[in-house]
Amino acid sequence: MSTTDTIGQPGPDEQPGAEPPRTGRALIVVDVQPTFCEGGALPSPGANDVAVRVGRYVAERRELYDLVVTTQDWHIDPGAHFSEEPDFVDSWPPHGVAGSEEAELHPALGGLSFDAQVKKGQYDAAYSGFEGTDEQGRSLEAILREAGITAVDVVGLVESHCVKDTALDAHRLGWPTRVLSDLTVPVSQELGAQARDEMTAAGVEQAISDLGPEPE
Repeated sequence: MSTTDTIGQPGPDEQPGAEPPRTGRALIVVDVQPTFCEGGALPSPGANDVAVRVGRYVAERRELYDLVVTTQDWHIDPGAHFSEEPDFVDSWPPHGVAGSEEAELHPALGGLSFDAQVKKGQYDAAYSGFEGTDEQGRSLEAILREAGITAVDVVGLVESHCVKDTALDAHRLGWPTRVLSDLTVPVSQELGAQARDEMTAAGVEQAISDLGPEPE
């Protein structure tokens, strides 16, 4: 699938009110938190707009997925990941601090229901959602396997870091994986291009949703 391919809605043969058929597909919503948005501790340009679009996508395209899972940075003491003099490569200003308002899910996701919520990075960097666990102590891999998931879509923040690493891990663990490029944003355009090249080389597909522009 190329970047010009579009993720569509279910076909016209489905009966209104019928139980939707299983799709085998999961949506992983990566780190859509205020801490990574404009006004937060570690913002990326356009992140708030992405948060709003992701919220719309979950609300309007939920039937495409058997499982929708969120991840959150939830740092307590991540060691050298935090620095007062960050290099913005291996170290960063404090962000996603456990229990802070910035570490909660973005308000654009408010009112939506999720099948699982994974928190990561309590004591390490944890760029990938597969490094976290939910309230029951289940890893993201275990959550997906228990649900019989056969393919994965990844959206969220940010493309050049946690979205990329989560998508690469999903693919490495055996799931056909797509990143919906209109529902993510990188730290910078240069790092975004590098991330897309790395994911494509590894076998992660790049796609776009059919969400369309924000309604008037």
